[in-house]
Amino acid sequence: MNDGHRNTPITGGTIFRFWSPLAATWLMMAAEGPFLAAVIARLAEPKFNLAAYGISFSLALIVEAPIIMLLSATLALVNDPHSFRKMQWFTFSLNTGITAVMLILIHPLIFDFIAGTLIGLPPPVTQLAHTSTALLLPWPAAIGYRRFCQGLLIRYGMTRRVAYGTAVRLTAMSVTALILFHFLDLEGAHVGAAALSAGVVLEAAASRWMANQIMKHLKAERMNGPGNSIQNPGLSYWHITVFYYPLALSSILGLGVAPIVSFFVGHSRMPIESLAVLPVINSLNFIFASLGLSFQEVGVALLHPDPNRYRPLKHFAATLGILLTLGSALIAFTPLSTIWFHHVSGLSPELTRFAVIPYRLMVLLPGLMVLMSFQRSALVQAKLTAAITWATLIEVLGIAAIMISSIYLWNLIGAVAAACAYLCGRTASNLYLIRPYARAMRIRSADTASDVFL
Repeated sequence: MNDGHRNTPITGGTIFRFWSPLAATWLMMAAEGPFLAAVIARLAEPKFNLAAYGISFSLALIVEAPIIMLLSATLALVNDPHSFRKMQWFTFSLNTGITAVMLILIHPLIFDFIAGTLIGLPPPVTQLAHTSTALLLPWPAAIGYRRFCQGLLIRYGMTRRVAYGTAVRLTAMSVTALILFHFLDLEGAHVGAAALSAGVVLEAAASRWMANQIMKHLKAERMNGPGNSIQNPGLSYWHITVFYYPLALSSILGLGVAPIVSFFVGHSRMPIESLAVLPVINSLNFIFASLGLSFQEVGVALLHPDPNRYRPLKHFAATLGILLTLGSALIAFTPLSTIWFHHVSGLSPELTRFAVIPYRLMVLLPGLMVLMSFQRSALVQAKLTAAITWATLIEVLGIAAIMISSIYLWNLIGAVAAACAYLCGRTASNLYLIRPYARAMRIRSADTASDVFL
């Protein structure tokens, strides 16, 4: 078995066929949250249950953060039986660790302290959130294992199977939610958490089944191929850890942005209105930005310093960034904004008008996301992952600095301050990555003959 993309000529059509299933995967995941929120909102005590589900999901997401980048790591590091075996055991170890953290988190004394004392939730919401978090116990580890399997699938050019796995996830989640909704008398937060866990566990199982042929090939190659068991003798658990921990730290830092923004918005002008519209604005922005985020794995798999292969990928990324920005602007600066925010999202006319200006300030973010994905892909290839951590830290600090200045010095409305902060933080991150990206491409040029990644 050969990597599906190694010997394929790089053209716009090749890139599109490789990228489109990954883009579809992200779009399907973007639909997950609104669907579960709609189910929970139609059950008893929707305000308490939506709040409890939001808290439990946020806590599980923080626990999940260290394994988010396993897909990129697997794609970059697994190129022979030895590296496959090492990365597989690294994944198992990491999943064991985050599951242990989840078990500690759901201990009643610890959870009550976090939810009741630190966050300040009332007892009914705390109780709902505790059970919901317990139902999410398998969720982080399932995410970690399926991202490992997805990395193998993308490595071998089977990107459609990644989309198939996500379709399994959405189907299982939807069926579970509807069954619990119609036939069992459960709290809405519990329905959402159980459906989410069921979907991800089945997606992990489906991804493992679809990657089975690749795993069998790698194991057979290790057993029968002459010298294959020592193709990459330098890859050890220490090397994987050094490569991976900056990526994990980047995810953890990135997940810290939302609480920072929410804290400062709560101290701004018109805080309630701002907190009400920001999730809707961010959800719309994520639809466009996710298409750019999905391009990172494409870059890791296909990016090459050879001009005949680099230029088509660069042209595709530039075109994608421009189209996503124009699509976002089409909604922001036309009556489509009213259709989306009022008729689709259900905001009142007053909040719809309130949401338009912040969203207009964020129209460049999808294009900047494509640029960031392109830059990060080169850094992952060249194993310069520390630069990604620094870029994320710069983005987080930039957002915090703009929020402080906008709210305490300039007295801006919270949603407007948040939009400016997101844009400035992402721009600062992109600018910082220019030099590390250039260094990564020089390293890749020097390393081309070894054909490590392609």
